[in-house]
Amino acid sequence: MNSLSIAPLQQSAPVLAIEQLCIGVRRADRSLRRVVDTVDLHIDAGEIVALVGESGSGKTMIGRAVLQLLPSAVHVESGSIRLCGRDLLQCGPAAMQAVRGSEVGMVFQEPLVSLNPALRIGVQMMESLRQHRTMSEEAARAACLAMLARVRIVRPEACFDAYPHEFSGGMRQRIMLASVMLARPKLLIADEPTTALDALSQKEVMDIMAELAFEFGTAVLLVSHDLGLVSHYAQRVVVMRLGQLIETGTTRDILLAPTHAYTRALLDALPSRRDVDPDKRIGDKLIEVRRLCVSFAGKAERFWRKAARTMAVNCVDLDIRKGETLAVVGESGSGKTTIGRTLTRLAREAGGTIRFNGEDVAAFEGRRLQEYRRQIQMVFQDPFSSLDPRMNLTQIVAEGLRNVPDLNRQQRLERARLMLREVGITEEQLERFPHELSGGQRQRVCIARAIVGEPQLVVADEPVSALDLTIQKQVLDLLVGLQAKFGFTYLFISHDLGVVEQIADRVAVMYRGRIIEIGSRQAIYGDARHPYTLTLLRSTPRLKRSRDGGYHLSTPELAAPPAPEGFDYFNEHATGDLVMVTVGDDHAVACVARG
Repeated sequence: MNSLSIAPLQQSAPVLAIEQLCIGVRRADRSLRRVVDTVDLHIDAGEIVALVGESGSGKTMIGRAVLQLLPSAVHVESGSIRLCGRDLLQCGPAAMQAVRGSEVGMVFQEPLVSLNPALRIGVQMMESLRQHRTMSEEAARAACLAMLARVRIVRPEACFDAYPHEFSGGMRQRIMLASVMLARPKLLIADEPTTALDALSQKEVMDIMAELAFEFGTAVLLVSHDLGLVSHYAQRVVVMRLGQLIETGTTRDILLAPTHAYTRALLDALPSRRDVDPDKRIGDKLIEVRRLCVSFAGKAERFWRKAARTMAVNCVDLDIRKGETLAVVGESGSGKTTIGRTLTRLAREAGGTIRFNGEDVAAFEGRRLQEYRRQIQMVFQDPFSSLDPRMNLTQIVAEGLRNVPDLNRQQRLERARLMLREVGITEEQLERFPHELSGGQRQRVCIARAIVGEPQLVVADEPVSALDLTIQKQVLDLLVGLQAKFGFTYLFISHDLGVVEQIADRVAVMYRGRIIEIGSRQAIYGDARHPYTLTLLRSTPRLKRSRDGGYHLSTPELAAPPAPEGFDYFNEHATGDLVMVTVGDDHAVACVARG
């Protein structure tokens, strides 16, 4: 029998019981501002309970309070947090040190921050295990390898000896799960564990988490703003708003038939397909990409050998039309962002051509290259890291006009203020600094900076993936409104198929550096052909509005239609040349000639 497999916990008391919890933040005048107000919740063994709500609702504060990991300015005012009957708020530092990792584990949003980049995976896993369990080094190594295999790491021994940076985000999150579950904790706190992951990695991580929770009898507190994911995996839901518990109950009662106005507002913010705008004008080709290849140097096995290169983008053909929104989707590492960075000249092609309004971009130099870069702007995924913390908002946006001729400093500042107002920044916020804004406000500033120079193409790289639902909806509505007013083109990069369905005119699906299907939004979502596209669609559970005003969980059951006559669908094992075969109006799929 596997030494890590145990029967689910049998106990009458909840694993976690929070009663009348109040948490306050100390202001400069030493008074307390309450951020969590008299919250009650409980979780039984093997149960997954989700905490949902907007940013700032107090979700993460509750999770951190369980482990006594609150910031120094934040204090628990009153209430109790009981783990299997023991009040953790009465435990001292030494007692909590024993609880953390052994009885309560935590998985954070970004696994690379939680893993030490200087230590091998095996060293980190064994350190945690041997701290809480008395066992030999050999036994600890065997347990680590067994758990890595349990979370579906294909080569556990290689993973054990590797460093965190050698893995994708999804693999790192699996490794974090393996590390946390090694000690078989009674409670697992998962704080936005899949926000930064693509659809396939998200499903794999959540499936593994649910399986381990059931197998070990671990109670799970899932903090998330992804209501589709919550409705698929959680048994009960707790809705938070401004520190207060708004609604609690079973997933079916809360999310599929919501009664509270705030819960309904959250669900109404879910992405939904927009009607086709009859007045939207799609023009001629703005960008023509032909046989584009982009490669990056890998790691040399020996110091005297030249490092092999990894092909991130492999012979891609792509047209982007004036005034349209072309979305590029695919799993992490598929080459989506690399295409965007190459168009903006933040990365260089190893082969192929990029033509802008018919001109070869590779020939641009000096002022012509400077003008091209002004015409192709980028909105990044993390607005905080892309904004200069030393500049106020007006200065940040005015920086985008630095290379515009015939504009003096005062004119640049005035134009920046006008654009900031256009994206919803108020007059009193114009002189603030990035750290004084919320995530949604910072993303609005990034959008203003990108479009203030009147570009022809905006590359939006995961612009809403880190935002909660209501802010996400506001930013998407803003992007659509700005495009209608100013007429620029979007290359919209995302792993969220719900968001793409809402905003895209056309969709290109990428897999391992190649485009394997491209077509209109209706063609991709209503008549997908390639097996990989269908896998992406199946892996994304989504809540959709029913005719009766309620909601239902939609997980498409799609079967791949036969390949076009004389062809097989392209995959990584194909030996022939990739051919884009037209299968409908403005709809093509990657194939190889049969035989």
